[in-house]
Amino acid sequence: MKLEKINLLMALRLLININLLLGGLLWSASGHSQDEAELASLSDAYVYEGNSHFNNSFLEAEKNYRMALSEMPSNTKGAYNLGNAYYNAELYDEALARLLEAARKGTKLEKHRAYHNIGNVLMQDKQCKKAVEAYKNALRNDPKDEESRYNLAIAQECAKEEGGGGDDDQEEKEQNQDQQKQNEEKKDSDKAQDKEEKNKDKGEEEDGSNKGEDEKKENSKPQDNKGDESSDTKKPEPQAGKLSPQQIKNLLEAMNNEEKKVQEKVNASKKKGVKVKSDKDW
Repeated sequence: MKLEKINLLMALRLLININLLLGGLLWSASGHSQDEAELASLSDAYVYEGNSHFNNSFLEAEKNYRMALSEMPSNTKGAYNLGNAYYNAELYDEALARLLEAARKGTKLEKHRAYHNIGNVLMQDKQCKKAVEAYKNALRNDPKDEESRYNLAIAQECAKEEGGGGDDDQEEKEQNQDQQKQNEEKKDSDKAQDKEEKNKDKGEEEDGSNKGEDEKKENSKPQDNKGDESSDTKKPEPQAGKLSPQQIKNLLEAMNNEEKKVQEKVNASKKKGVKVKSDKDW
């Protein structure tokens, strides 16, 4: 919620509290001396006069509230309404001091109103975490007040945004819940991982068993004698352009035979005496 809206809410609540005090200003003389009763009546009269100037003249309202407290320092209404007058004048330090005074001396209902407006003052001063405690005190004295509860929620949100934490107990509770959730998630994750590993081990065992059976079946089959190509002892084959030793041997024998035939022919010619022509025929 924006600050302007928060301020409007606080101001409205502040005026309501002041109006509620207007009907209870008379002091009961029962159990008090006549002088005390007279002082109480005079003090309440100053409070009443101050209330009549509250919306129109801060100075007149402040003067009458001070007079009320000078006549009777224990007049909670004087301290409370003076604190509210300072609040409207944006004198927040003075307002806080008077409202704390009213909270110390007041009845349960007056404590509730004082602590509520103390929270308002602290919110104006951007002390959100302290405002949270003030609204809590207001609710302790009147748990049914929804406006105090609403302002408490705003103060808690403000404190979180400022990084100070709006509610230590609630924050600790939430942290414990988060930690518990993380532990449960980790536990579930560990269980899932264990299950996955068990399934993996089981699968590997089954694969190993199947592999052993396959090997056993494979070994029982007749071999095709192909073997490993790398272990074959192949006969050397003649490469292109080269003669094998046997071919060379055959070639030499053929050449020798041919040479023998030529020699035999030469020898036969010599024996016959064939004349060789030296001139051309005409």
